[in-house]
Amino acid sequence: MKTKHTLLLALCLLLSAALQAQNDTVKILAIGNSFADDGIEYLDEVARSAGKHIIVANTYIGGCSIERHLDNARHDRPAYRYRKNVDGQYSEERGTTLLEALKDEEWDYIVFQQVSSLAGQYSTYFPDLAELMDYVRAHATNPQVQYALQQTWAYAKNSTHPGFFRYGKNQQAMYDDVVFSYDQVAKRQHITIVIPTGTAIQNARSSSLGDTLCRDGYHLNLKYGRYTAACAWFETFFGESSIGIAYRPDGVTEQQAAIAQHAAHAAILCPTAVTDMSNY
Repeated sequence: MKTKHTLLLALCLLLSAALQAQNDTVKILAIGNSFADDGIEYLDEVARSAGKHIIVANTYIGGCSIERHLDNARHDRPAYRYRKNVDGQYSEERGTTLLEALKDEEWDYIVFQQVSSLAGQYSTYFPDLAELMDYVRAHATNPQVQYALQQTWAYAKNSTHPGFFRYGKNQQAMYDDVVFSYDQVAKRQHITIVIPTGTAIQNARSSSLGDTLCRDGYHLNLKYGRYTAACAWFETFFGESSIGIAYRPDGVTEQQAAIAQHAAHAAILCPTAVTDMSNY
């Protein structure tokens, strides 16, 4: 009897610990594209390095705009690659609908963003974003869910992306327009959370890294570019500084990691203007 009682107690303790871990897990869904992938790629590793539990996923279509997300929602199109990270491992399902992704978890946060080339064009957000958010509200399973925007980044100065012409092929002009647009969109939609990824990247560009944060002129460098973004996401959702976090991706030096962490932290402190990091 004593052995059975001990086993029962141990099982109860294990169940309690599992439930506690589940309750402490932050669940984030991005309704995004490749820029959302860039933002979240290292987020799980950064969070776990800081002792946090996280589930993060992205409804992925390359170059997907808010307008296209809305059209997919209206017609329940199985158009997405649904990338999800649980316990440090990514899985991917093709042919997923937005509705299926929304119902997959009781998401704590759902993140929206505009396609990068239109991110600085305020008029492109409406009325589509308002309708898309209404759809998401109607189908999200967590009544306490909060909504966020990812402020995307300006292209590299030498980018050949055709969308760069909208900004006169001027990085600073694109950055300013993107920051302005996301700020105004957040106010109009009563969104209180804006992930300042764009400012974090622009901060890092003012350091010794220079304009090397993109791998092809617009997507982020697979190492310290994505790491900078992950630090910005981490600080946004956990309210803790990323400075000093032990994890850094393979191939990222201590100096590059320190720049990324400080760039992200400065963006949290000042999300709508560049912090000069020329001393780094």
